[in-house]
Amino acid sequence: MTWYLYVVLAYLLVLTVLNFYRARRVRTQEDMMVAGRSLSVRVMVFTLICTWIGSGTFIAGAEYAAKAGWSSLWLPAGAWVGIVVIYFLAAKIRTFGQYTIGDILEVRYGPAARVFGAIALIISFTAIVSYQFRAGGYILNVVTDGQVSVALGQALAAVFVILFTALAGMVAVAYTDLPNGIIILLACLVSVPFVYHAVGGMGAVRAALPPDHFAIVNETFGRHPGLKAGGYFLSTMMLLMGVQSMYQKFYSARTPKDARQAVALWVVGTIFVEVVVVAIAIFAAAHFWPQIRQWLESGTGMDPASIVLQAARHLVPPWVGILLLGAATAVVISTGMNYLLSPTTNLMRDIYQRFLAAEASQRTMVALQKVCIVILGVVAYLLATRLVSVLEMSYFAYTVYGVAITPALIAALAWKRATRVGGLASILGGTIVAVTLKVLTYVLPPEKVPEGDPWGIPLIYPALIVSVLALVVGSYLSPPPSEAELAPLFGKKPEGDRSAR
Repeated sequence: MTWYLYVVLAYLLVLTVLNFYRARRVRTQEDMMVAGRSLSVRVMVFTLICTWIGSGTFIAGAEYAAKAGWSSLWLPAGAWVGIVVIYFLAAKIRTFGQYTIGDILEVRYGPAARVFGAIALIISFTAIVSYQFRAGGYILNVVTDGQVSVALGQALAAVFVILFTALAGMVAVAYTDLPNGIIILLACLVSVPFVYHAVGGMGAVRAALPPDHFAIVNETFGRHPGLKAGGYFLSTMMLLMGVQSMYQKFYSARTPKDARQAVALWVVGTIFVEVVVVAIAIFAAAHFWPQIRQWLESGTGMDPASIVLQAARHLVPPWVGILLLGAATAVVISTGMNYLLSPTTNLMRDIYQRFLAAEASQRTMVALQKVCIVILGVVAYLLATRLVSVLEMSYFAYTVYGVAITPALIAALAWKRATRVGGLASILGGTIVAVTLKVLTYVLPPEKVPEGDPWGIPLIYPALIVSVLALVVGSYLSPPPSEAELAPLFGKKPEGDRSAR
């Protein structure tokens, strides 16, 4: 146990030293937010992988896999489709070359869209950061055999994530992701055969787990299992297509060509890691199924959210376990940093600089963003202390963002007929419906909220329908945008015209 803990802490110490060193490079807003637009394809690929592969994969995805088996692949599969869509938009995003998605939203839909989009993003991303902290708590709890509680572990994780992000912004994020990404890919590659052998092969796995674990859709998961699987698919797809953390990485690339090449390699790495993590979780669940079933029935036993970490401690040789735990630590740190930096960029760029202090100095912008990082980090930590399920919180965060931002954002990039009325109606409608339905899960009788879904209907369906309908209907009921409004994203701006920006 001691060696596992020492290795994890040593890794965090090395990252701390490196980020103190990199902090010296951060002098301007562009350094803090988009790493001076200097990222190579190699760095881009690993930072994109680390941005997406977080505790949503190692904790929430593993929890779903332990409960539902192979049908849990519906959750990451949505992201794979989303990456393919983003491939065709990556060069345009980099060419636009701003800082936040709010820059795109305002160009197409006006200042109000920038503000309300920023609010939806801050809500969603703060929730995502909160369960990165909880995942860090799980890691330290497992590597110390329970001597460090989950509560203490998540507090320590919060300290490291907030410290790293505040030190150097995107410079720290991107270059921390490079070693983290290498560790994640290597750990996944090495671990699977050891876990598979330890549980006795596929025959033993089939004998230990319920038959539904091998179905395309697990029929025991929710009142409407097909809708639940589709809901997970849609939530991850919509999040990925609009997630600002990715757009910030595209803005950080050296050239539009580099951005597009990185996306092509990113999809390969993401599919590999997510399939392997699901496989590890299912194989390990077969070994620990009695303890997991006890948890599902009574709340005691083994929390399925920790299943990959348990595999690292008990089903592989120590050197492999250290590598896998190092990967889990890496994804928590990387994803926490990415999703903490992003909403503070919105606060500074979309609200403070846009509406309060347009002429603020570079020194002021950097200093205030560091203060915002600490404040939002503390809020995320307080949310983590009240967290019940990483899977449930991740699904809600994905849904809020996916229905509030993504339809309007993709339309801004790809549909010339989208108007200010339609875009703003989409952002507001999606956010209101998603948040209202989430509130209902706390006030309705438990029998009306199976698996956290009001009346058994995953909340992404009504929220997404409202968001898309508001976008389309609002756009066709209002005048089409002018050529000047379309020029920044669809063509050359007329000479001397600066109104669209």
